[in-house]
Amino acid sequence: MTRLHVDRHPGADPVLLVHGFASTGALTWESTGWVAALAEVGRGAIVPDLRGHGGSDSPHDPDAYSPDLLAADLLTVLDEQGVERVDVMGYSMGSWVALALVALAARRVRRLVVGGIGTVEQFGHWGVSAVQAALRDDATALDAASPLAPLLASLRRAPGVDREALAACAGGMAAHPLPLVSAVPTLLVVGEVDPVTEGADEAARLLGAELVVLPKRNHVTTLSARAFKQAALPFLGA
Repeated sequence: MTRLHVDRHPGADPVLLVHGFASTGALTWESTGWVAALAEVGRGAIVPDLRGHGGSDSPHDPDAYSPDLLAADLLTVLDEQGVERVDVMGYSMGSWVALALVALAARRVRRLVVGGIGTVEQFGHWGVSAVQAALRDDATALDAASPLAPLLASLRRAPGVDREALAACAGGMAAHPLPLVSAVPTLLVVGEVDPVTEGADEAARLLGAELVVLPKRNHVTTLSARAFKQAALPFLGA
């Protein structure tokens, strides 16, 4: 059984917050002001570290990673937290995991906010082997035009990051691409200058989602934008 690190922040009707690749729950949702913004409107938060990340178990086998496996982990978290039905927010890879959760157990998800995705699954698009080599030690393995290149370069220099677990995660996720489908009310938020969100208009159409585009925001700055919170909090009923 995979052991997950989970932070539970007090407040009614907690929102499940799902971070992206090579991040943690705290980095994605606490340091960007999301947990505080939810608290201001009386909402709690459930903030797990996905497997392979942060304080959670980090297997090195790609077969230990897929959207469905990570979504099943989230169901276990909800059960352990005693939450039957929940609003969910995901960002970047966390959006794909959140969509997998809806596909797995739509009755457990009330509303869904996804951010930082379009129609392109980045690991497969840029080549899993190149992503894995760039993670490990080869600065030239990945096309310099890839939006993943700066992230992977920073990870090569970061202390304490389990790069083998991240390489396994990239391989496992890319091997199981997801359809863009949602059976619950969905909001998609993207930055205007975020190359990761290519095809956002089509993604919103496939999801049946409302689309919010934040001017001049990229993949990093979208997450902390006040306009993101101003769109998401009312959508979540706050």
